[in-house]
Amino acid sequence: MSNIELEIIPKKTDLGDNFVVRRSLPDRRKRMVGPFIFWDHMGPVTLVNEREMTVRAHPHIGLATITWLFSGEIMHRDSLGNEQAIKPGEVNWMTAGSGIVHSERAKSSNDIEMELEGIQLWLALPKEFEDVEASFYHCKQEDVPILSQEGFKLRLIAGKTLGVESPVPVYSDLFYINGEGEKDRNFHFKLEEDHEGAIYIVEGKVQVEDKIFEKHSLVIFNRNSVIDFKALTEVKFMCFGGKVFPEKRFIWWNFVSSDSQKIEIAKKNWSEGKFPAVINETEFIPLPKD
Repeated sequence: MSNIELEIIPKKTDLGDNFVVRRSLPDRRKRMVGPFIFWDHMGPVTLVNEREMTVRAHPHIGLATITWLFSGEIMHRDSLGNEQAIKPGEVNWMTAGSGIVHSERAKSSNDIEMELEGIQLWLALPKEFEDVEASFYHCKQEDVPILSQEGFKLRLIAGKTLGVESPVPVYSDLFYINGEGEKDRNFHFKLEEDHEGAIYIVEGKVQVEDKIFEKHSLVIFNRNSVIDFKALTEVKFMCFGGKVFPEKRFIWWNFVSSDSQKIEIAKKNWSEGKFPAVINETEFIPLPKD
């Protein structure tokens, strides 16, 4: 019996403001992997002179966001007063909980080109933490734990596995790993009980069982199975997953909740200007009409 549940090949989408993404989750066939409910691979995009990335202030509820960059730099600002530059190898974790507003901006300096690329994702919060107070945490590169498996270098971005725990605060049982592997090496990762997991191929080509998967493929594995692949080339990848929630999650625009009524309230509050503002910013993204 195969351990593979599904392969998702994301479509490339231009969200505007020079923000090009490949979105793998949610998908009509699979909305979540463990608590992971939204997965965007942004870029690579070259920013220079007047070409900038500008994601104006927008709200979130019921989720946490993680930004992990391969290249470039993004300036994060939020309604808690945080202003934080994120660089490759660092972790930005923002807990929206009952509600937060943030913006993201990136631009080159001194007319020098900057290539921007990274993974941005959302984690749904457990039902008992959906309304937790909003918070923000930034993890420096040197504080990200390094794991080793023969032929692979692994960085534990968030969660815990193999007896190691990331300092990034989480609200559910999960793991999120950035990995690099040598050609012809085998990666093996046993999922815990009631966990499901996936790999996203950033660069290279891998073989899972008798199937070959290439760059930008999201390969989802069955619950309680084994994430197992052979690197057919040098490979860069993300490995993630966690315990499956018992309740369904609703998602609309930037809002996630186990209670659809909370999303309706958030929509009303944003349209009426009742969310807190990002410090020193007046621009914002209006509520979508559909």
